[in-house]
Order: sequence, then C-alpha cells, then structure tokens
Amino acid sequence: MAWGNQTSSPVFILLGIFNHSPTHTFLFALVLGIFTVAVMGNSTMVLLIHLDTQLHTPMYFLLSQLSLMDLMLICTTVPKMAFNYLSGRNSISLAGCGTQIFFYVSLMGAECFLLAAMAYDRYVAICHPLRYPVLMSQKVCGLMAAASWLLGSLDGIIVIVVALTFPYCGSREIPHFFCDVPALLTLACTHTLTFERMMLICCIIMLLFPVGIIIASYARVILAVIHMGSGEGRRKAFATCSSHLMVVGMYYGAAMFIYMRPTSDRSPTQDKMVSAFYTILTPMLNPLIYSLRNREVSRAFMKVLGKGESGE
Repeated sequence: MAWGNQTSSPVFILLGIFNHSPTHTFLFALVLGIFTVAVMGNSTMVLLIHLDTQLHTPMYFLLSQLSLMDLMLICTTVPKMAFNYLSGRNSISLAGCGTQIFFYVSLMGAECFLLAAMAYDRYVAICHPLRYPVLMSQKVCGLMAAASWLLGSLDGIIVIVVALTFPYCGSREIPHFFCDVPALLTLACTHTLTFERMMLICCIIMLLFPVGIIIASYARVILAVIHMGSGEGRRKAFATCSSHLMVVGMYYGAAMFIYMRPTSDRSPTQDKMVSAFYTILTPMLNPLIYSLRNREVSRAFMKVLGKGESGE
C-alpha cells in the first residue's frame, strides 16, 4: 500500500458516531443494549435450529445462515466502536481496517444472495409444494447457502484488494464509526472514479439482481396465496412471507441508499446514521421478527426451556 507523506505507522483514525455528552452517552448505552439483544437473539436462533430436528428444513436452515451472518456482521463493527469510545483511542491499524472491510463487504454480499435464496424457497414451497422435496432438497439448499457465502467473500476480496492499494495521504481521519469503503475513499489522494464505477457494477449484481429474484418470487407467491381455498393456509403463507419482506425492505433499502448514490450527494452524517441502522439495528430485528411471528420457532424455544412437550 502506498502512503503519501508517511511519517508514522499506517494508522487510520475513526471519528466515530458519539461524543461524551449525556445524550450521546445514553445513545451509546442503547447501542450496547441492541448489540447484546442481537448477539443473544441470533445465537439462540442458530442453536434452536441446530438442536430441534423439526426445524431441520430448508427454510429454517437458510434462516440459521441469515442469523449467523447477522451475528458476524454486528460483531465486525460494534466491539471496535465500543472499545474506541470507552478507551478514547480512535485509531485502527491497516490490518484492522482491511479486516473490517473484508468481513463487512463479504457478509453484506452474502446476505443479499441468501435473502434471494429464501424468497425462492418460499416461492417453491407455496407455488410448487409437490415438487418442493426435489427443488429444495438438502443438497440444493446447501449449494445455495454455500454459493451465498462464496459470492459474498469474492466481493469482499475484490473490494479490499483494490481499496487498500490506493495511496492515502494527508488526513487519515475516517468520518465513520468503522472502515466503510465510501468513507475510506474520501481520504485517497488519487482519482477513484474507476473504482467507484466498479463498485456500482458490483452493487447492481449484489443488490438489484437479488431484488429482481425476490420481486419475481413474491409476485408469484402473492398470486398463489390469493387463489388459495384454505383460509388457514392463506394466513400462514402471508405470515411467513410478510416476515421475510420486512427484513428485505429494511436491508436492501438501507444498502441501496448507502452504495448507489453519487459521491457528490453523500453526507458523512447521513451515511453513519443509515449504516448504524442496517449494521446494528437490523441484526437485532431479524431474529425478533422471525421468532415472534413464527409458531415453530416459539415451540422450539419453549421445548429447549423444558416448557414444551414435557410440560404439557
């Protein structure tokens, strides 16, 4: 990595999102609370789906992968932010910055493809129930999950290799609470237009392509649900799909806002607020949305606590 005017070790300064005013101290404590709930919620989802054999289905396997990604995503940003705030040391090494970028971009990309796979799973389950065991077999489901992880990691590798080859000179203050690529590029002392165009192409692939699959899948699902004769079947289908659509709307909406706007329209404050939403708040909401609106997950949780079948 080339460094202009290098006089010390290659270190960035994360300006963070909070100061030490009473209001920001309260908000920081709130973030720690959200982080705790997110870690506990996603860990519980992964464990429940692993332990309960009745949840060993394609839908819940994909859901466990989503919870694992959310768990890793929030652990990529919040612990470092909390350490910096509490210690007063806002520095992050080149290796630390690169690690954050890789995991953050990889997990974001992986979630994009996984959410599309989950939409396809619901489409097959509702529109082709008799062919579901074949179209969503254990092998197919495993391949879809593996492809999501692989494509996300590939995106992370490409981004980190290119971003960390730029020369950074002058101020090394990143106007963010973690090493996000758009914020890092503002410090580069060379033209980054080609890389920004490459990122836009990646966003089209990682965001718009999965969104197209999701829209097509749920358009077919909605039509099938409307024509269902069973009121109970219609209710269950809508409950499952609405949970997924809530997650999709929150996740893709925020990601598109961050990564598909022109550089001239960017505001560090807006970027930090929206990034906090989908890197901190969304990982907490996902397990709550799926567990509170899902009888099977609630049953598995009560069973693990010893209040399920044995207490009936």
